[in-house]
Amino acid sequence: MQTRCVVDEKFVPKVGMIFKTLEEVGKFYKHYSKLADFSTKIRNTTRDGDKIKNQLIVCTKEGRWKSKISPTLKTNPSTGLNCPARIYVHIMKDVGLWTISRVFLNHSHPCCPDWAEMLKQHKELSMFVHRTIKTNEEAGIRLSKTYQSFVAAADSHRELSFIEKDVRNYITREVQNIYEEDDAKEFGKAAFEYFRDVVSFDTTYNTNRYNLVLGSFMGVNHHGQSILLGCALIKNEDIQSFKCLFECWLHCMGGKAPKGILTDQCASI
Repeated sequence: MQTRCVVDEKFVPKVGMIFKTLEEVGKFYKHYSKLADFSTKIRNTTRDGDKIKNQLIVCTKEGRWKSKISPTLKTNPSTGLNCPARIYVHIMKDVGLWTISRVFLNHSHPCCPDWAEMLKQHKELSMFVHRTIKTNEEAGIRLSKTYQSFVAAADSHRELSFIEKDVRNYITREVQNIYEEDDAKEFGKAAFEYFRDVVSFDTTYNTNRYNLVLGSFMGVNHHGQSILLGCALIKNEDIQSFKCLFECWLHCMGGKAPKGILTDQCASI
């Protein structure tokens, strides 16, 4: 059986198409596969030294491998169906561009045989979805209702690039991050309560890539070990920047100033 998924011609890969980078080719074929309801994988890549010469991208149902393990004993059996759908791309050395040299559009299986499998590759939560989920969560709206609002807006759950579980996982991760941030703040604050006799403030570290100054507040514990009580990136080493930094750090430490502070010889400090 040969099946070809119906997709708008402007999104269908064709021999001779030109792309600036291999990444662009991958994105184009991935977008086509999403519209056609199948997922892809890189089957083979040929290199010349450390540079890629060509690449074969196929449908994930490509191939059928024989295994010594009985299919009845497998927890995750092979899903290969010898699907011929694929594209072959190579770089044109004279111009440094990528072109599609071979295309097979027909599949050996119906399009979208497994919606869950297709979503593994194409699931995506946009910034709009992120904001909506967080806003609704803060307003006390149940996650199931939030997801149903997305379904209603898209006319069908099949038009979405995510499922309800992804919405729940997103909120779980956000809450976990907040807890971890709060724990870090409380740890620094507690350490400051015990070891605020003398605090050292140092700005000798500088990040080369962004040219930002790293200012760190250090204390010393009962074992003579240095402990980090806070740090920040600042753009300029001027009076206003240091004033703002010290005020923010002091606020985080509960408004309690250290008994003594050591700094470098920066005139602005």
